[in-house]
Amino acid sequence: TGNTMRAAFWLLALFAIAAATALFAGNNQAVVSIFWPPHRIDVSFNLAVFLLVGLFVLIYVALRALSAVVSLPLEARRWRAQQKERAMYGALMDALAHQLAGRYIRATRSAQNALTQEKSLSRLADESGQVPGYSPTRASQLQSLANLLVAESAQALQNKALRDEHLQLALQSSAPRHAQEVREGVQLRAARWALDDSDPRGALDVLMQLPQGATRRTLALRMKLRATRQLRQTQLALETARLLAKHRAFSPAAAQSIVRGLGLELLGDAHDPVQLEQAWGTLDDSERAMPELVVHAAARLMALNGDAALARTWLLLVWDQAMQSGSTLSDSLRIKLIAAMEPGLDSLDAPWLARIEAAQQSRPSDANVQYLAGMACLSRQLWGKARQLLALSVLGLQDAGLHRKAWRALAVLAEQRGDEPAAAEAYKQAALL
Repeated sequence: TGNTMRAAFWLLALFAIAAATALFAGNNQAVVSIFWPPHRIDVSFNLAVFLLVGLFVLIYVALRALSAVVSLPLEARRWRAQQKERAMYGALMDALAHQLAGRYIRATRSAQNALTQEKSLSRLADESGQVPGYSPTRASQLQSLANLLVAESAQALQNKALRDEHLQLALQSSAPRHAQEVREGVQLRAARWALDDSDPRGALDVLMQLPQGATRRTLALRMKLRATRQLRQTQLALETARLLAKHRAFSPAAAQSIVRGLGLELLGDAHDPVQLEQAWGTLDDSERAMPELVVHAAARLMALNGDAALARTWLLLVWDQAMQSGSTLSDSLRIKLIAAMEPGLDSLDAPWLARIEAAQQSRPSDANVQYLAGMACLSRQLWGKARQLLALSVLGLQDAGLHRKAWRALAVLAEQRGDEPAAAEAYKQAALL
């Protein structure tokens, strides 16, 4: 092995040194004369060499002993500092363990014990000028973490006075540049506590104090999204949701659902056609391609007495998808699309009439499409075709609103041709719905 070979080489080296020394000293007849007037001392060269070596060894040992004696106070300070440091970190780990276990009172005591040990250690450093291994950087980080643990426990115990006190202490301890990451962590916890206390405005104020890079972290964006939604700042919440989706903080389906919900809320908050168009313009291309947002925007525009042609322009984005055979869109969304188009049927142009007719032919068993085609024919005074399509639609319509309108339209058509019994029956069916 390596150790055996090393020992063998050392042994050979010692033998070589011993042999060389014996050869040199055995045949050396030199004499060293020391003159100390009026005396003369003659000694052999070998004895002089041995005396010099012995004197060197003696001086070396004496210096080492003196150094050990001089360093005793420093070693004592080092030992005391190590004991305090071990106690400090032990208390901090105990506080963290108690915090995770939900033993908040014990966590508070352990964290305060860690702070006490840190103060004692820093006092020892101030008195002696230096403590080996003591770092002001680590000390400030430990102070911040210990104060944060106390504040976290106080938050769990709903002791807001103690929480705010130690929160400020944690922020003060993390003020130096080298403790920037700890400070950001303290601020993020403070924002979460504000959200837990139903104070979204306070949470946003804390998040605004973070550096630019920290505000784009996933944790900060999640809290910002939650706060803006509580404050109904829909535009800001939508921008935040887009960033979270970009960072893949949610699954694709969840991100789409959140963005869609915020888009619906943004469009629903518009109170006139101008605001609605502005809200629609803030959506990106992927959001304007969502059928739910398109249909809701068109329905909202018609409810606000907006431009029917503009509503149909928006609906054209999803018309083919909604009316093609095997469409995956829900019946409720298709019904909402038809309801959004109905108020503007009087202003339909030829291309739209052709689209509606093609949809009715491609989906001959769809009562909703039959209703839309029938109402379009009614608006164009095509009485016979309108009556035929509406009569077929009432057999399959599931939506009560469309069903009632279809019977009322049949009643109007019956009155126009003078069939009072049919008109009365149609009105009766509409009233029953």
